[in-house]
Amino acid sequence: MKKIVLSLLALSMALTSAMAGGKSDTSAAPAAEKTFTLVYAEVNPLDSIVGQTDLKFKEEVERLSNGTIKIDLQHSGVLGAEQDVLDAMLGGGGTIDMSRISAFALTSYGGEKSKLLSIPYTFVSREHFWKFADSALAPEFLLEPNEKGTGIRGLFYGEEGFRHFFSSKPLANMASLAGMKIRVSNDPIMNGMVKGLGASPTVVSYNELYSALQTGVVDAAEQPIANYKSKAFNEVAPHMILDGHTLGAIQVIITDEAWAKLSPAQQKAMTEAGKIASAFNRSISEKAENDALAALKAAGVTVTEVKDKTPWQKACAGIIKESSAANAALYQKILDMK
Repeated sequence: MKKIVLSLLALSMALTSAMAGGKSDTSAAPAAEKTFTLVYAEVNPLDSIVGQTDLKFKEEVERLSNGTIKIDLQHSGVLGAEQDVLDAMLGGGGTIDMSRISAFALTSYGGEKSKLLSIPYTFVSREHFWKFADSALAPEFLLEPNEKGTGIRGLFYGEEGFRHFFSSKPLANMASLAGMKIRVSNDPIMNGMVKGLGASPTVVSYNELYSALQTGVVDAAEQPIANYKSKAFNEVAPHMILDGHTLGAIQVIITDEAWAKLSPAQQKAMTEAGKIASAFNRSISEKAENDALAALKAAGVTVTEVKDKTPWQKACAGIIKESSAANAALYQKILDMK
């Protein structure tokens, strides 16, 4: 009988011990993060300001996600122009998950707030733009497409410098643009600006711009200085006038489909990487632009400074008023940040 009691006691102790240790021994370990490769489209080369920003974002995403997110950076326009990329992203299917785009590219995709950022002569300086990008207004601009159900959302802002006109013909002043065929994307604000300056807007794909300038399909175009240099447009259009009509505000966007696949930790990694990449963009943009301009001058590009932009602003008054009318109060808040 004593042996039976001792055996039962031993069994009871073993069961108690197993139950006590069960929580740590048998509970499920934290599930391993799924791994994803996100296809990221960029129309410019990697040596441009935006290309360097893309690389920084890629580096930080992969680091902060512990390698569970890989960024497949497809650069130099291999996936098409910005409009092609946006069409692919909004169409679904996951062929392109992310892209760095110009803020004005969203104008034709319901980006009423982002439209304000591309209105001519809105930002008077880089500091003015970054006051906006760091303000409480910026997130509502980034999330507007998502809130409208378009299927994309913005992650962070950056800039690629002020945009200027360049041409195969001499550019001495605003009057030089009169009658010229100036390349534009299919954007109403840019079309209105070019018309206001007395020129003829001509829609040409960005990937076809070099040949269009070379063959005379267009006489002129406009881009940030760094992009002008990185795409070698100076070879076919060696005259530039620094009117600085818009600051090249950029957004990095992601499809809602791709975003929803990520865990909360991975989404946080993307957000943090965006903050780092945005700060990096801010730190390199002005120097990169100045270095590019110096190199262009040394290569023989004729560069004309614009000391008084008032006549240019007056010429664009119609499109400025028209484009800001629907969000006049919001636009004024941006103007007041200068």
